[in-house]
Amino acid sequence: MDIFAQRLRILRQNLGVTQETVADAIGVTSRTYIRYEKGEREPVISLLTVIADYFDVSADYLLGRSDQRK
Repeated sequence: MDIFAQRLRILRQNLGVTQETVADAIGVTSRTYIRYEKGEREPVISLLTVIADYFDVSADYLLGRSDQRK
């Protein structure tokens, strides 16, 4: 599993929310979000920033370019 998918799943689980909740919050279908967590799909850059904002982390953290959340 790639680092983006792994971090996405961990962040969601740490918040205690469902995949559907995150999907609704970031404006994608549940199926699309699930594919992000499985590593089957990657978001476009504009959506990456929305996801980072939702989880209150940096895009670099999501992409594995940094271990610092912010």
